[in-house]
Amino acid sequence: MDWRERITSDADTLSGRPRIKGTRIGVVFILDRLADGWSAADILDGYPHLKQEDLQAVFAFVRDYLKDETFIMHAALKSGNDRRGDSGAGGGIAGAR
Repeated sequence: MDWRERITSDADTLSGRPRIKGTRIGVVFILDRLADGWSAADILDGYPHLKQEDLQAVFAFVRDYLKDETFIMHAALKSGNDRRGDSGAGGGIAGAR
């Protein structure tokens, strides 16, 4: 699936956060519902204008975003866990011995 057919982002809606086209439902909103225990069926029942393909597009978008090594490195650097190798005493994964 090409998520670009169903996921969009523009500065005028949701402060530029990615969302499902034709809605104000953000990718993060869908992920939050799933993290809270909602099933795909629950989401589709609660938001009948959404389609299964919209949820698939959300998952494909997140998959592609997480595959981006710059994202992974940015997250590691932001948290202070630079895992590129030993950076001196105590380097590497925190707590590893």
